Amino acid sequence: MSEYQYYEFQAIDKPLDEEALDELGRLSSRAIITPTSFVNEYNYGDFRGNPLKLMEKYFDAFIYVTNWGIRKLMFKIPKSAVDFEQAKAYCLGENSTFYEKKEHLIFEFSSHTEDYDWEEGEGWLSSLISLRSDLLNGDLRCLYLGWLSNIQYSQIDDEIEPSIPPNLQNLSGPLKSFADFIRLDDDLIHVASENSVSEDVSINHSELAAWIAKIPEKDKNSLLYRLINRDNPHLPMELKRRFLKETSDQKEIVQNSLRTIEELRTKAEVYYEEQKRISAEKKAAEKARREKEEKIGREKYLNSLASKETETWATINENIAEKKASAYDQAVTLLVDLYDLSKRNKKEKEFIDKMKLISEEHCKKQAFIRRLKEVGLLWKNVPVLPNLIP
Repeated sequence: MSEYQYYEFQAIDKPLDEEALDELGRLSSRAIITPTSFVNEYNYGDFRGNPLKLMEKYFDAFIYVTNWGIRKLMFKIPKSAVDFEQAKAYCLGENSTFYEKKEHLIFEFSSHTEDYDWEEGEGWLSSLISLRSDLLNGDLRCLYLGWLSNIQYSQIDDEIEPSIPPNLQNLSGPLKSFADFIRLDDDLIHVASENSVSEDVSINHSELAAWIAKIPEKDKNSLLYRLINRDNPHLPMELKRRFLKETSDQKEIVQNSLRTIEELRTKAEVYYEEQKRISAEKKAAEKARREKEEKIGREKYLNSLASKETETWATINENIAEKKASAYDQAVTLLVDLYDLSKRNKKEKEFIDKMKLISEEHCKKQAFIRRLKEVGLLWKNVPVLPNLIP
């Protein structure tokens, strides 16, 4: 199998200048480089650049995928855009960590499995990149899912879970893709979401207007200047978080509602076994339903066949006389039907007598005789052996 590595970087807040483009061009002559992106894949060899350093200098998002089971995702956001202490609590293991770089934080999520199939990296980042905006808007669910990944792969033990973000029970499409990307079990997500509150994140416009009216005029002037001057592209998000924080009536989660890692793992195992039991019961019920429907359908068919039994024997003889594979198949199918009918009507002896004549008359037709053997209807001075008849 050929080696495969996929690298994709995205610049979101600020496009790359000429100096940056030149530097990236020197790192790879084969990469697709634009003012907002750097994309390259390797079938042999390695990328000469350091992804973490490139994220620090130029980019806001990065993804790395290999054909030997490694996946990595990075997001860079300003420190001011997130509650630093709260964010750190989610990043305690190798699968979910962070790097503090001057004015920014770089979050890294990774997954490595030995049970992998060939996959390509193109398309992954586009399905995940909106999670960076979620972080900037104060939605920390992806950080919590990253923390769960550390639990799943035993990166951390003997800890109490961090604060539980709201709406874990209602993951967005990008969050579902993220859980898939880091190979997070649905059972663990389900158990973790049980203690997550449902929260309406829409803005009440009358409350927003009242909150704006209370902002001191000097503060408003400063905010308007920064907004027009665009010295901070995340200012609208910061203001939204500030508004939600100051007007939220959500109660703080009490400490005794937080669970230990062992509790989460145990509950996930119990939930998994319960789901497996339910699934097995559903499959058994579905199988029984299908068998019942098939039995009813078979009975109706045999009723109709009983009214034209003589014509059916004639059709069988005509099919055999054609000496064609498809005609032999049709003849054997009808013989199986007539055998079932004879069993139901307690006329098996009459059927066996007719089968004896057919076996003897057509014994030189090897293709036909082979088909009779396959369904156990060949008469050779032994009882009929319906081994393949339902």
